[in-house]
Amino acid sequence: MLILRNATAVQFEPARVDEGVDIAIDGTAIVAVGKNLTARYPVATVKEMQGRLVMPGIVCAHNHFYSGLARGILARIDPCPDFISTLKNLWWKLDRALDEESLYYSGLVCSLEAIKQGCTAVIDHHASPSLIGGSLDILRRGFLTAGLRGMTCYETTDRNGGLDELRRGVEENIRFAHRIDLDKKSGKTPYLVEAHIGAHAPFTLSDAGLELLADAIQSTGRGLHIHVAEDRYDVSHSHHHYGVDPMVRLARAGLLNEKSLIAHGLFLSAQDVAVIDEFDACLVHNARSNMNNQVGYNPRLAEYRHVALGTDGIGADMFEELKFACFKHRDAGGTLWPDSFLRFLHNGNLLLERNFAAPFGSLAAGYQADLTICDYHSPTPLCAENLAGHLAFALNSASVHSVMVAGNLVYEDRCFPFDVEEIYFHARQAAEKLWQRMDNLA
Repeated sequence: MLILRNATAVQFEPARVDEGVDIAIDGTAIVAVGKNLTARYPVATVKEMQGRLVMPGIVCAHNHFYSGLARGILARIDPCPDFISTLKNLWWKLDRALDEESLYYSGLVCSLEAIKQGCTAVIDHHASPSLIGGSLDILRRGFLTAGLRGMTCYETTDRNGGLDELRRGVEENIRFAHRIDLDKKSGKTPYLVEAHIGAHAPFTLSDAGLELLADAIQSTGRGLHIHVAEDRYDVSHSHHHYGVDPMVRLARAGLLNEKSLIAHGLFLSAQDVAVIDEFDACLVHNARSNMNNQVGYNPRLAEYRHVALGTDGIGADMFEELKFACFKHRDAGGTLWPDSFLRFLHNGNLLLERNFAAPFGSLAAGYQADLTICDYHSPTPLCAENLAGHLAFALNSASVHSVMVAGNLVYEDRCFPFDVEEIYFHARQAAEKLWQRMDNLA
């Protein structure tokens, strides 16, 4: 047993701040929270928090770990005057050039940096058309090496190889989900990684593809992870080819349930929002990515039952993502205040609860011991009433001191428990080779 002594316990939803708190952890879960727990558990190992903020783990609810080696990319990229050309000239070129080495180091470095920035879990969405079979196992290996909790899936699409590519994407999702089920039963490896059934976006999925995805969801018991209406084209395509809004099309195909994760949704109609809410699914808002891609702004955030925050591949700094989401909303004339965005940040834990079938997101007995620990010396009072303001205007990832996942300190006193220099050395080499392969693609 481990006791974190003299912590400032912080909770996001409902907001709460309590000073001088002890947190007792046994195995992967919290067993007690209160004062003077060392007297109750005299043989426990004690780590002194010295008043540091200890909060439920922070979750990045939509990311692309395959993009980790794109930073500062020097491959030749044709002009990208719109979002579709950005996909074709950059991201769909990069994902086609991935091999096992580049994918492993991309995923591992992204996992390490997510932890360093305070994340305890990341929900990933993957694509590598030249390496479909087994690709999710490679990403899982990176999660486990770093000690990060998360989910991943394969981005099913027909954009490169038609129905054959689509079938192989679905098969990889099903295979990986069954592999997770077998691992859970065996208990031989830590249960840190779960599966979604992944799909790119409605405009690269035929009706035949939707049928295959629906069968995969039904047979695995998982939820769909998909981009929808990231750009106006996705909505126009659905209206042109199918005569309905995109979420209506997905619902009719039997693809939605409470585990579903809908990324972006900038141009969804009120009917689309109602469909998402009807299935109790979650929209994931990615403010920085939307700004970077110049695709527009989501004006309906206040209409959804469940909204979470993601980065869409722009790192995993959720402190920064919350700030951008909040400020962009205000800039667009929105009426939400920082407390709404704090709730959105908390909702990443709701996604974990639904997919891992365990309680997340609270400092209470029985909840998973996924914790983010920060140094924060506030010049003003910190309390439940102004916690969201501190997150929006002050706290940042530089405050992260330690990170605990499933009861293990995977990052302590700003250090990993293993040397990361060699990992970054190999990642730089893999990045150069990846960029060269991109230049060789037609």
